[in-house]
Amino acid sequence: MEHVPERIDLNEIANFRGPGEVPRVAEMAGRLVGSEILKIAAAIRELKASGADVCDLTVGDFDPAIFPIPAPLLAGVQEALAGGETNYPPSSGILELREAVQRFYERELGLAYPLASVLVAGGARPLIYGTYRTVVDPGDKVVYPVPSWNNNHYVTMLGADPVAVVCGPETRFLPEPEALIRELGGARLVCLNSPLNPTGTAITEDGLGTICEAILAENRAREGRGERPLYLLYDHIYWMLTFGETRHVTPPGLFPEMARYTIFIDGISKAFAATGLRVGWGVGPVDVMQRMNAVIGHVGAWAPRPEQKASARLLDDPAAIRSYHAVFKEGISTRLELLHRGIQGLKTDGLPVESIPPMGAIYLTAQIAPFGRKTPDGEVLRTNEEVRRYLLDRAAIGLVPFQAFGVPGDHGWFRLSVGAASIDAIEAALPRLRAALEALE
Repeated sequence: MEHVPERIDLNEIANFRGPGEVPRVAEMAGRLVGSEILKIAAAIRELKASGADVCDLTVGDFDPAIFPIPAPLLAGVQEALAGGETNYPPSSGILELREAVQRFYERELGLAYPLASVLVAGGARPLIYGTYRTVVDPGDKVVYPVPSWNNNHYVTMLGADPVAVVCGPETRFLPEPEALIRELGGARLVCLNSPLNPTGTAITEDGLGTICEAILAENRAREGRGERPLYLLYDHIYWMLTFGETRHVTPPGLFPEMARYTIFIDGISKAFAATGLRVGWGVGPVDVMQRMNAVIGHVGAWAPRPEQKASARLLDDPAAIRSYHAVFKEGISTRLELLHRGIQGLKTDGLPVESIPPMGAIYLTAQIAPFGRKTPDGEVLRTNEEVRRYLLDRAAIGLVPFQAFGVPGDHGWFRLSVGAASIDAIEAALPRLRAALEALE
């Protein structure tokens, strides 16, 4: 008879922190905070599970019932699984996908990189972490604009010296080049994201060009002094999702020499609504990517083999990509424009709101600033968090305040993400938003 171990109840022991205030974890882990966005999203999931009808504009994700992945991508994953593609992939990514990314960048961006420049990982996050870990030492200066996604947390994990350049609505929350350039001296890494999470705005050719010229000048001076270079982490995971007249630009596309210093972050998650498939890639200088491969290999941050096989096939099928984006991008832009027009209508009627026209990604930047006004329950709204909770309770709308993206102060700016929201849900939420604002005294 098979032995059945005696049950040992460990609930009390596992929950016991021990006497006193002695830390039980590393100093960095004690300082690191979890994702504010995921915390808000988890609370909304609980509300929805209890039956609440919430218009969830929080997480940068997609509802597969609204935005399914491309049919060829789904079929490719299923075929790869059926064909037994379930073992470890190479730590740098399967050859078929790396070659497909190489062809994809040459075909769609005009950038002909060597194969050794391409590194595949389990989504964009390991590649961002890998970039930090590969080029940044503890105490190194890292420059990034805010609002931005998670740079504040990565510098904490690396023990780096953060320099956050605060951007405002006058520049669509994009960095004013001179303000960024002033901080480049002595820096090891500068981080840019375009189209930008959380704002849905995109850097211009002139703006990026000015920054690149400054990076090149800084690195020429460092070479003369025998110093390590300054790198640019260029996260363009949303580059295929641009709207209207917005044109995506890249550092090496403007200045080929920038290929020595630029590390691209990219993948299938946003452009193909495939966040859960976990396939990302980095493209950059060969020597840097080789060392990053070692970093990522040691933490096992590999993309699953079936998803890699399917992604390679999709990237080599431009007709399938165009067909998918014709529907997908229209759905995203329609929702963004619907929210933008609705908020502008509230502004016209004198309510304390504003929004910035969407340029790309899946986000709308909106200001909802009824500060100093009193709710029907008698609470005076003074902070973004108080406004967020009021709108969730009164209007059943979930938003993310810009503090989650490193922005200091309470100015009423929020990220609205449309990947998981139906048109009907947005149309129903706008009157609730109006009623909630009009209920304030």
